[in-house]
Amino acid sequence: MKRLLGACALLSLLAGCASTDVVDPHGYDQTGMASYYGARHQGKRTASGERFDKNSLTAAHRQLPFGTRLKVTNLKNDKSCVVRINDRGPHTRGRLIDLSHEAAEQLGMLNSGTARVRVQALD
Repeated sequence: MKRLLGACALLSLLAGCASTDVVDPHGYDQTGMASYYGARHQGKRTASGERFDKNSLTAAHRQLPFGTRLKVTNLKNDKSCVVRINDRGPHTRGRLIDLSHEAAEQLGMLNSGTARVRVQALD
């Protein structure tokens, strides 16, 4: 019984730490660190229910609604692309967005793995 209560308490604590509040994308404009995910996630279900395709222009964001289209600009080289939110993440502290392999390639960040980016919602 103590184990069950301990497990319930731990799950409650973890659930309280997770932020799943969806934010209004209108006017969204943030700067932060981006990373990308690719081959090992290929074909797995995203949080939206669709299968991940590393060759599509998609991204994961903690709070923006699924389907939100964003312009992502690499601040180091000024390259940009448009992605669609279809997953939740990133799950690494200090990251704003996780991009598909294709988006990372278009932004010129494959070698570094991360980049400082500007993320703007498209209305």
